[in-house]
Amino acid sequence: MVGGWRTPKGKPMTMVQVFDEIKDHVRNGGKVYVGTDSFIDKNKCAFATAICLHGAVGQRGGKYFFRKVFDKRQNFPSMVQRIFREVQDSIEIALNISEHIPSAQIELHLDISPAEKNNGTSKISEMVTGYAKASGFDCKIKPDAWASQSVADKHSK
Repeated sequence: MVGGWRTPKGKPMTMVQVFDEIKDHVRNGGKVYVGTDSFIDKNKCAFATAICLHGAVGQRGGKYFFRKVFDKRQNFPSMVQRIFREVQDSIEIALNISEHIPSAQIELHLDISPAEKNNGTSKISEMVTGYAKASGFDCKIKPDAWASQSVADKHSK
């Protein structure tokens, strides 16, 4: 698989089909959540982005689509570079959705820890959340970033 959108079971979808699903969802009052996670394995780095649909009138549970793309591990010598790529991928997808479906309420889910925590991603938390917000989107981070932490994570491995 090289970057195409898929259903949770792996069925390929075109971007037009994904947009149609999002349009129906938004018409029914649902929100759109976008999150990306990455995974390093040997010589490559996998980036999985999930578009999650939740909260529409009458909807039980949620629905999502994902894409997985690979890049060379050597292009990401530091965790900071990899996290920025995750955030950038989510922003690009969210901008694409908002361009085609201006009425969509989109929230980005970033796989980073809060600034007050003492781990690798907490050091850049304020910077990347600022990047997401400056792009025009609300965003959530751990522990509330389920689109990246759970959904995208499942497909990044």
